[in-house]
Amino acid sequence: MNTLRTAVLLTVLTLGLVFIGGLIGGQSGALFALILAGIINLGSYWFSDKIVIKMYRGQQLNDGLLYDVVQEICQSNQLPMPRVYQLPQPTPNAFATGRNPQHAVVAATEGIMQILTREELKGVMAHEMSHVMHRDILIGSIAATIAGAIAYLAHMAQWAAIFGGFGRDDEKSNPIAMIALAIIAPMAAMLVQMAISRSREYEADKGGARLCGNPLYLANALRKLEMANRTMPMTRVNEATAHMFIVNPLSGGGVTALFSTHPPIEERVRRLENMTVV
Repeated sequence: MNTLRTAVLLTVLTLGLVFIGGLIGGQSGALFALILAGIINLGSYWFSDKIVIKMYRGQQLNDGLLYDVVQEICQSNQLPMPRVYQLPQPTPNAFATGRNPQHAVVAATEGIMQILTREELKGVMAHEMSHVMHRDILIGSIAATIAGAIAYLAHMAQWAAIFGGFGRDDEKSNPIAMIALAIIAPMAAMLVQMAISRSREYEADKGGARLCGNPLYLANALRKLEMANRTMPMTRVNEATAHMFIVNPLSGGGVTALFSTHPPIEERVRRLENMTVV
């Protein structure tokens, strides 16, 4: 169901891009925006592991508990062994990145080692390995590319409204409609992009539970991580990387939850507790 939902949401983003591109600049306008956004996001996707690890000053590990847990998951499930990093952050959290399973990176903060049992740590790292298996970095990059193109077209619409429009039917352009489009379109695209991210988190939870052999490992870890991130939020976190972490390092609730890259912890825990691992 989560995979189907992701496919539907990506289709909605694509159709939105084509529709908005046709309204503003025709097919050429939509194609130009898509190519520009694609170039930007392709660079981020290809070098994401190096960029993010350097950003958070990660140190590569070749032994120790974290390394051993990841190695155990990979060996028992016949998965390629990723590079393993530890981040000098007291706030407990973890993420995965890399363009494919053969060039993957999993990382955890120093803080996560202080509050989780070995079984809970295994649940967390299995979640991250599930992201790697499902190529969620690629899916996220596609969603970001389309959403970025829509945002670019909306920016074009804003200038079109100011300077009288452009395209084949300039004389029929409605400045108010163009301004409304410039405001609503990027917000709608961001909502869909965030919904895709939340769907992938549910899928990674389910996959991680199967990789580690017990959904309660991850459920118990998520409870601890949520509480720790509320009481001791991560400092100097880059908002552009927030979606990568297993729990949201950014605070926010109410209406802002619509723009959250992570589903509610309570719902994630409920689903894990209701799972039957075959």
